Amino acid sequence: MGSIKTKELSKIGYTNDRARSLVINIMSRHFKHHSKPEIIQLLTAIKEDPARYRADDILGKIADTFMDEPVECNFQSYELLEKTGQLKVYGAKEIERSAKQQMELAMSLPVTVQGALMPDAHTGYGLPIGGVLATQNAVLPFAVGVDIGCRMALTILDEGESFLKRFSHQVKVAMKEYTHFGMEGGLEFSQEHAVLDSPVFQSTELLKKLQAKAARQLGSSGSGNHFVEFGLIDLQEDNALQLPAKKYLALLSHSGSRGLGANIAQHYTRIAMDTCKLPRSAQQLAWLDMNSEAGQEYWLSMNLAGDYAKACHDRIHANLTKALGLQVLAKVENHHNFAWEDTLADGRSVIIHRKGATPAHAGEMGIIPGSMCTAAYLVMGKGVDNALYSASHGAGRAMSRKRAKENMTVSGLKKMLSSAGVTLIGGSVEENPLAYKDIEQVIGAQQELVDIQGRFMPAIVRMNKD
Repeated sequence: MGSIKTKELSKIGYTNDRARSLVINIMSRHFKHHSKPEIIQLLTAIKEDPARYRADDILGKIADTFMDEPVECNFQSYELLEKTGQLKVYGAKEIERSAKQQMELAMSLPVTVQGALMPDAHTGYGLPIGGVLATQNAVLPFAVGVDIGCRMALTILDEGESFLKRFSHQVKVAMKEYTHFGMEGGLEFSQEHAVLDSPVFQSTELLKKLQAKAARQLGSSGSGNHFVEFGLIDLQEDNALQLPAKKYLALLSHSGSRGLGANIAQHYTRIAMDTCKLPRSAQQLAWLDMNSEAGQEYWLSMNLAGDYAKACHDRIHANLTKALGLQVLAKVENHHNFAWEDTLADGRSVIIHRKGATPAHAGEMGIIPGSMCTAAYLVMGKGVDNALYSASHGAGRAMSRKRAKENMTVSGLKKMLSSAGVTLIGGSVEENPLAYKDIEQVIGAQQELVDIQGRFMPAIVRMNKD
C-alpha cells in the first residue's frame, strides 16, 4: 500500500484525530496489499454508510467514529421523570403490589418509551419478572436478566400416548443419561454445535475467556425452574402447525445460557451501574447507550448468549430424540429473557426488553408453561401493541422459593405428583405446583394477546435436585 497521509484523509472527511490514527493503524496491518485508490474508495464508503460496516470485526472501529456521538452516561447522573410513559397491566388483580411498583419505577426512566406487565408478573431484580420495557437507544442489562436467552423449546413427535406406556422405562433412562442439571458441570460426553465456532467469541476479552466453559456446558441445563419433560400435547383443530388435531408425544425444555449468560450479565450490569448513576431506588435499572462501546459489546454478547441458549436446547432435543429413535414432526421455540430491536405502532424504533415474557407478534408461535403437574400452552401471538407484542412466560411464582420450601413437604409433593400421574426425576419442593399461580387463570387473563394452539401435559419431568 502507498502510505496514506493525514492530509489525504482530511480531504475525504476524516478530520478527527482518533479516526485518522485508527485508519493508519488498521490499513497498514490489514490492507497492506491494497492500492491507495482502493483504500480511499473503501474509506469513503465507510464514511458514507458507517452502519453497513459496523459489524465488521476490522472496519467496525472506523465505522464507529462516524456513528452518532454516544449520548453516553459516562458518570452521568439522571433524575427520574415525574410524568411517565404508557404502561398497560394485564391480569392486575393477581399481581402483587411490589411488582407493579417496580414496573412504575422503570417507567420513570428518561429512556423509557412504553411498558407492559404480563399476568404472571412478580417481583424481580431491577425489572419485575413479567415486565416488558421499550426504551429509546438504550439497553438495560437487568431488564434482560441474569439468565440471558432463557427460553422454551417444544418438539412434537410422531408418536402418541401408547409410546409413554410402552417405553416409560427407556424414556427415564434416556433422560438421566442425556441431560445434566445444576450450576456446574455438563454432559459426560462432548457436544458439538456451530455456535461454538462463532467469531463473536473472539470479539471481546470476556467472551474469549468464556468460550471453553460454554463448550463444557453445551447441552446442559441450569437449576431452579429449568426442566426437560416428556408429555402429551393435544393440538387444536386448524392449528398453525397444520398438523392433524390429536394427541402427540412431545418433548418440552426450559433453560438458558448457563455460565456464559450469567458472566455477561454480571460484567455489563457493573459497567452500566458505574457509568449511569440513578437515584438509589432505581440503581439496578442503569442502562448502556446503544451508541457506546459497552452498549455495542453487550448487544453482541447478549445475542451470542441467546444463540448459545438455543444451541443447548438443540442438543437436548437431538440427543433425546436420537436415543429413543423418535421422529420429529414440528418444533416451536422462543426466548423469554432478551432484548430486541423493534418498531412501535407509531413507527418509532425502540429496544424491547422482555424479562420473563414471551414474544407474541401477530402469527408468532410461543410456549407458556405452568408447573411440573399443570398444563403448558402452545400459543400464537396476536400482535397487540399495548402489550408490546408480548404474552406471559409461564404461570409465574405465587411464593418465593423460601416460602415454597416452608409450605411443602417431600411426601406432600409426592402425593401431588402421583395424583397428577407425573414421574419426577430430581426436582425439589421449591418448585412444587402450589409455588406457582394458576396457569388457567394466567392464560385467561391474556386471551386478547394470544390464540391457543395446543395444550401440553407433563408425564416424565427431569429437574435439578437441590
